Amino acid sequence: QVQLVESGGGLVQTGGSLRLACTTSRRTFTVATMGWFRQAPGKEREFVAAINWWSAGSTYYADSVKGRFTISKDNAKNTVYLQMNSVKPDDTAVYYCAGSGLTAATMKGQYNYWGQGTQVTVSS
Repeated sequence: QVQLVESGGGLVQTGGSLRLACTTSRRTFTVATMGWFRQAPGKEREFVAAINWWSAGSTYYADSVKGRFTISKDNAKNTVYLQMNSVKPDDTAVYYCAGSGLTAATMKGQYNYWGQGTQVTVSS
């Protein structure tokens, strides 16, 4: 069982930056893709970004965050990051880290492992 723990959430002003981190409990040899999803109150959980874990790290982004957010990884530390720049109030949500056994996974149904989530609040 792969356990994921997110950190780095908090309150940030519009236009500011925040970096989320997700650390796994053990070597993620069963994971092919690590991703970030988010869920705002009253809305469905949606895809934000993903990165292939074992390759050079191909990345995938939702259109709503492309150019503002950057996903990266540190395999030696079993950690994936989400750098959030130029944040907007619409970015307010609980952010979840997730792991998938499939390559290039961008849909929540493709993910087997989930963290507990970290709250990000963007003030206007």
